[in-house]
Amino acid sequence: MAVSLLQASRQRRLRAMTAAAGSAGRAALPLLLCALLAPGGAYVLDDSDGLGREFDGIGAISGGGATSRLLINYPEPYRSQILDYLFKPNFGASLHILKVEIGGDGQTTDGTEPSHMHYALDENYFRGYEWWLMKEAKKRNPNITLMGLPWSFPGWLGKHFNWPYVNVQLTAYYVMSWIVGAKRYHDLDIDYIGIWNERSFDINYIKVLRRMLNYQGLQRVKIIASDNLWEPISASMLLDPELLKVVDVVGAHYPGTHSVKDARLTGKKLWASEDFSTLNNDAGAGCWGRILNQNYVNGYMTSTIAWNLVASYYEQLPYGRSGLMTAQEPWSGHYVVESPIWISAHTTQFTQPGWYYLKTVGHLEKGGSYVALTDGLGNLTIIIETMSHKHSKCIRPLLPYFNVSHQFATFTLQGSFSEIPELQVWYTKLGKSSETFLFKQLDSLWLHDSGGSFTVELREDEVFTLTTITTGRKGSYPVPPESQPFPGVYKDDFNVEYPVFSEAPNFADQTGVFEYFINMEDHGEHRFTLRQVLNQRPITWAADAHSAISIIGDYKWSNMTIKCDVYIETPEKGGVFIAGRVNKGGILIRSARGIFFWIFANGTYKVTGDLAGWLIYAVGQVDVTVKEWYTLTLTVTGHFSSGMLNGKSLWSDIQVNFPKNGWAAIGTYSFEFAQFDNFYVDATP
Repeated sequence: MAVSLLQASRQRRLRAMTAAAGSAGRAALPLLLCALLAPGGAYVLDDSDGLGREFDGIGAISGGGATSRLLINYPEPYRSQILDYLFKPNFGASLHILKVEIGGDGQTTDGTEPSHMHYALDENYFRGYEWWLMKEAKKRNPNITLMGLPWSFPGWLGKHFNWPYVNVQLTAYYVMSWIVGAKRYHDLDIDYIGIWNERSFDINYIKVLRRMLNYQGLQRVKIIASDNLWEPISASMLLDPELLKVVDVVGAHYPGTHSVKDARLTGKKLWASEDFSTLNNDAGAGCWGRILNQNYVNGYMTSTIAWNLVASYYEQLPYGRSGLMTAQEPWSGHYVVESPIWISAHTTQFTQPGWYYLKTVGHLEKGGSYVALTDGLGNLTIIIETMSHKHSKCIRPLLPYFNVSHQFATFTLQGSFSEIPELQVWYTKLGKSSETFLFKQLDSLWLHDSGGSFTVELREDEVFTLTTITTGRKGSYPVPPESQPFPGVYKDDFNVEYPVFSEAPNFADQTGVFEYFINMEDHGEHRFTLRQVLNQRPITWAADAHSAISIIGDYKWSNMTIKCDVYIETPEKGGVFIAGRVNKGGILIRSARGIFFWIFANGTYKVTGDLAGWLIYAVGQVDVTVKEWYTLTLTVTGHFSSGMLNGKSLWSDIQVNFPKNGWAAIGTYSFEFAQFDNFYVDATP
């Protein structure tokens, strides 16, 4: 029977490859004639001896930080299409889990996300875009699991220390209020809450958080710790019975598909609570396909969560295009459904949280791996991957060498699966574009009179899903608009009385938080402005700059004129700037170079070649004071720059040899209140 099924499999493969790639099928023919020269392994899939661990789902992270920043600015229908590819069941990635950053006002990789409590007596549950994103995910999949995790915290929690555990009750209240606010204002039930992303945990804080959640009637909210390494959290749990009781999931980042003994001894669920972080080309898809299987095969991890959900941030920021798909051009509507979306679908469309892995999972004889899951009601899904070392390296950790070669794998279904009559077959081949297939449905595999056995021919960089589930679908929409650069002429007067989102379109805050503001004291031109709203440094996760800054535009811009009305609110020490050719952002923002034009409340101006203010090109006196509106103009052409105040030249012919290009930006001298209005840029590469 295996021989006849193998022959049928060959025919199906030839039909699929010929239809999709012309001569590819003919090229494969010699390999198909080598079956007797390439004997393969035999694998049994059986539930007679019970099942393995419960499957908790596949997910992705929005945040850590500001990774979905540009998504909200997409026009319809493209924004909804992107969301469908991510969350709609049986359509695209069909994610089971959405994990979001609890905004803490600090730089957390590619930008800052606003806190719901900038200050001690401040609460606002409509800032940012994570609330909106969670609601859109729930709209498409009401059963999606929601998670929250802080990266940074507002500065008032630290009482002048860069540490969130100065007052553990206060920090627990802050996090608990975010969970309560999600329900009260958005009808969102948060399922899991984390501690502090990739930073120290505090045992007492975790216990206090659990007690506070219980006191608020939030017993259903589970705690995951510590979103860093397996240790020392696992050993700490084994040594502390109360800590062991209150932590529900041990979550590790970038585990390299392996867990540790102490983590397994806790008896808790083990998750790769952040993984992937890899360029979303086919090699990134190979990384994703390999770890989705092998995180369980090697490390018993029952959930894998990708950083990040969608690459909706300027590509030249750190880790550009490290999302499951790319949507970084709201001005054009262009987006790309990258191959990791379809690798996700191989698992997500044919399983659900609450299914169980079989005990009979493992590695293939000639490289690759297989897992099998069941709902306990007769359904079975088998996922096979043969990702090569060359085409499946994740960004971290280092991947030890292994070999994958052409093979034939014979699977035998036993136990309750022995009578399964038919398996649907979905197939992906990564590699050369002429040989690539993404999530293609092949002919069904019929198992009548087979004794439950079938043979699959496997080559490098393939994924097969064989399943009893018949609802799989490769969703599609019409081709989105062509890619276009950021508009060379762009302006924003911020005149939005009732903004849907708190941040102005396309501005990407890199230190500080810039929000729409209604200036009650001004009933004229500057009633509606953009305001930097932080008055103290947050508890940082990364190396935030000492000055607040928000970038915008095209990184390729070289020649540009930037014009903006500015308003200093802090006497004596206050200051603001506009800038061009800003060459760094994200976690590298402190070392950003460019051309920065500053004015200060003490009646001085400065021109610098960097955000930190070390490279001083010019300084001088100027008629500037606090709480007055001024218009700054910066022009950079070739190797020279000039600046104007209120339309009059203030400085000129300052030489700029580096950098050659970069973003436009606005910002403040320190963490201080200041306003911006009538932003305008005219730029060319």
